[in-house]
Amino acid sequence: MKNEIVQLAGYSELLKGISGLYANAREQAARAVNTFMVNTYWEIGRYIVEFEQGGSIKAAYGATLLENLSHDLSLLHGKGFSRSNLYNMRLFYQRY
Repeated sequence: MKNEIVQLAGYSELLKGISGLYANAREQAARAVNTFMVNTYWEIGRYIVEFEQGGSIKAAYGATLLENLSHDLSLLHGKGFSRSNLYNMRLFYQRY
C-alpha cells in the first residue's frame, strides 16, 4: 500500500510542500521565541536595576541581591537564573 501511495502523481510535491511549510514554521517560531526571550531578559535586567536604585540615580548595591534572586528564582523556575545570568541580564539592560 505504501509503495502505491508514493507512486501517485504529485505525491513527492505534496511531501515536499508540507515538509517545507513545517520547516519554515519551525524556523519562524524559533525566531519569535528568541526575540521574546531577549525582551524578557532585558526586562528582568530593568527590574533588577530599578530595584537596586530604589528610585535614586546612583544605585546602592546590595551585596547579596543577585545571590538571593538566583536562589529563589531557581527554586521557582529551575535552570537559567544563575547569579552570572542575572548579572548579565542586569548588564544587558544597562548597556541597551
